[in-house]
Amino acid sequence: METQEIINYQRIAHAIDYIKTNFKAQPSLDEVAEKVNLSPYHFQRMFTDWAGVSPKKFIQYLSIEHAKNILKQKQATLFDTAYETGLSGTGRLHDLFINLEGMTPAEYKNGGAALNINYSFAETPFGDIIVASTTKGICHMAFADDRQAALKMLQAQFPNAVYSQFADVHQQNALFIFKKDWAELNEVKLHLKGTPFQLKVWDALLKIPVGGLSTYATIAQDIQLPTACRAVGSAVGDNPVAFLIPCHRVIKSTGETGQYHWGSTRKSAMIGWEAASVEAVIEKAS
Repeated sequence: METQEIINYQRIAHAIDYIKTNFKAQPSLDEVAEKVNLSPYHFQRMFTDWAGVSPKKFIQYLSIEHAKNILKQKQATLFDTAYETGLSGTGRLHDLFINLEGMTPAEYKNGGAALNINYSFAETPFGDIIVASTTKGICHMAFADDRQAALKMLQAQFPNAVYSQFADVHQQNALFIFKKDWAELNEVKLHLKGTPFQLKVWDALLKIPVGGLSTYATIAQDIQLPTACRAVGSAVGDNPVAFLIPCHRVIKSTGETGQYHWGSTRKSAMIGWEAASVEAVIEKAS
């Protein structure tokens, strides 16, 4: 049975789709509420409960002008303030990921024959997710709109591993990322299957702050390979750990959100949700 949180997200996703499609017409609250079969009052309340801000404010976070402004403020004091006032609990989020470990050549090449992988499903503000881990850390996280298909995709990544449906400590720590108060977020360890280039790109993604945005060209510059934009794009698209490694924070240089492996609407929802989280912390501290 679907929980109310998932149902609310589905309605919000539908609303975001409608607003993005009809943005030039500036649809009213009443019009959007009607599209998700709610009264304006209940839609406003549900949306604010989910996002922490009104639908109108949320859409401002998704506007191209807002995105362009954020891109210009790569090291903005705004985000530093958010971290210093407790958004991440222990400082910059990247500092929590001190163990981004690549798999050994044997693990990489033999389909995980030497690995025991635990996996579990969990609910998030953006829908169901599958998360998997080895003894060394998280190796896979993906949104699971179809749980059976999501498990098959995981098994295809490591066809020779031994699987157990069990939520271990690595997974529990990782799932704290979906809380807006990260005081309980412990060190998250990642154990990833990737080339040295991919690992370098994924490490660069971890350095994009919550509420921040970047572009493929900027990531290429950050890893000191400014002409490798296309390769960076491929590595971003191959990210095996949704949300934890924030590939959703990479957008087009024009300010447009762009595509996302787990759906462009979900990407927009995550960008807006994170922007709202940052602003809430700043307002609380001011």
